[in-house]
Formats: sequence, structure tokens, C-alpha cells
Amino acid sequence: MSTQTEQEKVRGWLTGRLPGDWFEGETELSIDRDEILIVGRIPAPEQSKDVSDSERSAAEAGRVKQFREDTRDHRIEIARELEHATRRKVAWGVRCGETRTIFTSLSAPVMTRLRQPERQVLDTLVDAGVARSRSDALGWCVKLVAQHSESWLADLREAMRKVEDVREAGPDASES
Repeated sequence: MSTQTEQEKVRGWLTGRLPGDWFEGETELSIDRDEILIVGRIPAPEQSKDVSDSERSAAEAGRVKQFREDTRDHRIEIARELEHATRRKVAWGVRCGETRTIFTSLSAPVMTRLRQPERQVLDTLVDAGVARSRSDALGWCVKLVAQHSESWLADLREAMRKVEDVREAGPDASES
């Protein structure tokens, strides 16, 4: 969980460091213990309003691919600087029209101990072809919980931010 101050520092650094012509509006920024994900909006290709969803999607995919290729070296340079400063990996993505594409993303191992009933759930998902492995099945389960518990998780994160604010204002807080 990143603190509000960390988010603000990274957002500020990116505002100063990212080329002004890369993204439209504010970048979407997601930070956890391991990774910083930067997603910016790029202009969608101009098309007539009556184009099919398939054509629109293909045009957006082409624009995303072009942006990815054109900015690769510069994105790598910026990522290395930010990784050095934050000790977190940096991942990139873009939104183009209705398309959201993540170019790179860290897949972090998570050690867990599961009892037989939990393992049986994962094995059922694997046996049914829903997942390729227990690892994929566990990831699928986490996504499903997040999808169905989004508002509860948002409330929990907000409560955790309030606790962090109280800790920072505590008696051990450094005086400015």
C-alpha cells in the first residue's frame, strides 16, 4: 500500500519528467509495494462515427502499437530513473479510445499456505480448464473477489489512508 505522499511525489516527478506531448490529461498512477503502473491517455485515431467496432478497435490497437514503438527508448530511460529513486519496478500502459493496454507488468510471486479445501477449489478451476495452473487459478480468484467487492475494498483503502494520516500526525511525527 502506498501512502498519499508517495503518490503525490511520484505524480509530481512524472509531471516534470514525462514529455508534454505524450499523454492527454492526467496519467493514471497505481503504486503497490513492488510496482508503479503508469497509464496515459493517447489520442484515438480520427474515424467516422459509423465505423464498426472491429474497425475502431483495430485502429486503436494500431495507434497503441505505434506509440509503444515510438516511445520505447525514452520510456525505458524514465523507468530506470524512477526505479532507482523508488526501488520499485515501473510498468507502462495507455488508453486509446475504448482500448486499455498494459505494455509490461510485474508478475510477483506470492507465497501462501492453503489447506486442502482451498487447494481443491484451485484444482477444480485447473481441471475445468478455467486456469492453466494453481497460480493462474489463484489469480483468477483474486480478480473475481476484487470485481465483486470493489466498493468494500475502496472503503477499506480509504480507512487505511486515514489511519496513515493519524500515524503521521502522532507524537513521533517530525516537526517542520
